[in-house]
Amino acid sequence: MTKLARRPLGNTGLSVSCLGLGTVKFGRNQQVKYPSNYPLPTDCAIQELLALASDLGINLLDTAPAYGSSERRLGRLLTNRDAWVLCSKVGEEFIDGKSVFNFHENHVRKSIERSLRELQTDYLDVVLIHSDGNDLSILENTDCVDTLQRMKNRGLVRSIGMSSKTVAGGLRTLELMDIAMVTYNSSTTAESEVIDYAAAHHKGLLVKKALQSGHLALPTISTSANASVAMDNAGKALMFALSNPGVSSVILGTINPNHLRTNVKAVNLMSS
Repeated sequence: MTKLARRPLGNTGLSVSCLGLGTVKFGRNQQVKYPSNYPLPTDCAIQELLALASDLGINLLDTAPAYGSSERRLGRLLTNRDAWVLCSKVGEEFIDGKSVFNFHENHVRKSIERSLRELQTDYLDVVLIHSDGNDLSILENTDCVDTLQRMKNRGLVRSIGMSSKTVAGGLRTLELMDIAMVTYNSSTTAESEVIDYAAAHHKGLLVKKALQSGHLALPTISTSANASVAMDNAGKALMFALSNPGVSSVILGTINPNHLRTNVKAVNLMSS
């Protein structure tokens, strides 16, 4: 199978696969918004999925402290660290079955230090603020951005940004930092303004919920001579997100190897 194309992550100097692998399902199956329940995968299943992702050309992994044991499992199971772009987050923890948010300087610093230990790495390629929805308040009324910048200056983090929830927050994120992660799909297009800003100012832009948290079915791939794609809603959704020139990568969370192969094949055929 043809490997995924890579795109620049704004002006960070990083190059990322146009599909990234989200890893919430590696470590958390409580209080999630996916359409069906799932057991956490075994270590062997995660190793096989990571190997497959690499073979398909995926080099971007998205994780977070709020994803349960995801960071710890990735640190234990991931090989060839420098071949991957690791994106983690600060601000949200998942404790006793619920999300807890803390954007204070000391907590942010300790969160990054813990992520480095859990992921068994000396640096994080990307660290995003995991917003609670009060984007502008976090950006302007806490020490979070300054703390991230200091960690970046120390070389522990290569690029910083926010997984935002508002248009104003996404725009302010890109004014202050390197990368925004926004919700973008055919049903939710308000944050396209943030994507346009990213394109115009050479900032990194990651898309979440392109498939509406798994509520869209997978694309069906035809193997006919002309390699046509009979795209259902999911295939169209991937085309919709990736056709926007401001998008660096779309993050898709899966623990199903067949889903991963099918999504990559759909993107490759759409790009050919």
